[in-house]
Amino acid sequence: MMLMSLMLLAAAAQEPEVDCDNPQYQVEMNFCAGKDYDAADAALNAQYKLTVAALKARDKDIDRSYDSQPTHYETLLAAQRAWLTYRDQHCLSESFAARGGSMAPMLHSGCMARLTKERTAELKELADEQ
Repeated sequence: MMLMSLMLLAAAAQEPEVDCDNPQYQVEMNFCAGKDYDAADAALNAQYKLTVAALKARDKDIDRSYDSQPTHYETLLAAQRAWLTYRDQHCLSESFAARGGSMAPMLHSGCMARLTKERTAELKELADEQ
């Protein structure tokens, strides 16, 4: 009995084998959309760290004897927090097109991936500014 439980847990922990280039069923489409979002989120987090470093480096050049505006990093942090709230709520709203249906997770993950990729590009552009 214990061995059977361990085998079930191990099977549940493994990702299903899904061809995300050609998903056939809604559950596969949902899974693939989730994987796409996970990859986009990882890229966003990596770029965010680079952008933070770039903006903190710029902040060192601010002459605080006359410049009392928020720093580059402070504005980035506030904007990122606001963007996260916007993204999460917007994508929830967008998924309501299939509210309660099997397609809703795919719509939600697709929106999250799309907006996250767009934000990653914005963060890269911000970091690259001179």
